[in-house]
Amino acid sequence: MPELPEVETVVRGVRDALVGRTITGVTLDWPAGLVTPDSTVFAARIAGQSVQRVDRRGKYIVITLSHDTLIIHLKMTGRLYVVPDAAEQYADRWVHFTFQLDNGHQLRFSDSRKFGRVYLVDDPAEVTGPLGPEPLSDAFTLDLFRARLAGRTGALKPLLLNQTFLAGMGNIYVDEALFASELHPLRRADTLDEDDITRLYAAIRHVLDLGVQREGASVNWYRKPDGTKGTAQNGLNAYGQTGQPCPRCGTPVIKIVVGQRGTHLCPTCQKR
Repeated sequence: MPELPEVETVVRGVRDALVGRTITGVTLDWPAGLVTPDSTVFAARIAGQSVQRVDRRGKYIVITLSHDTLIIHLKMTGRLYVVPDAAEQYADRWVHFTFQLDNGHQLRFSDSRKFGRVYLVDDPAEVTGPLGPEPLSDAFTLDLFRARLAGRTGALKPLLLNQTFLAGMGNIYVDEALFASELHPLRRADTLDEDDITRLYAAIRHVLDLGVQREGASVNWYRKPDGTKGTAQNGLNAYGQTGQPCPRCGTPVIKIVVGQRGTHLCPTCQKR
């Protein structure tokens, strides 16, 4: 599933093509329950609204319209891109949402497995309200991270995956942050000392910032809006590196299961 760096890259890739444009109509072929409100109301309500802003909140793409907010979650296989009306793309075979723009272009949402979600709401907090802080924002300080850890007793991996604790991280960047901070995924949050907390805080921000710079990790379905791959997958130290030597000590990286999620670590550097 695309995580913060991938979603941020998508937002940056479609922003210039969308801001200032008006959505003149929508064509959708989407299973019930995956679009809010229902398809008939959605299509009638969005027509004629113009795009004011395109932002990201956690793993959500947040498009501020003249009256409402369009929110898209790519889930596992979603792709979002803007192309001329007549353009043909490989991903078009899985397009279930097409937003017609006023300049002869379309915003297309391709999703082969139909796990994505699309919302049209008058208040974005209806969808994004429960999310935790943005880990790359200036407001996410070491003091705030320390305060959010206070009283937590669970294992680090599930905690960092919890979107209400911290917004935007998933399997890839949690594994990378724990590797960078030399912390075991099953380490309990209440056992961290000040040095551990400082290392983990720095590691989270570092791996996410690097992921954004490299325009995301194309390890599965994720592609940038122009169809090309990001390059973050070429610099991963733990995620997907099972059997490869740890770049710090040379011990083969192993894979375990934590909370039903495949989890990659160095058993020497990340002792429990």
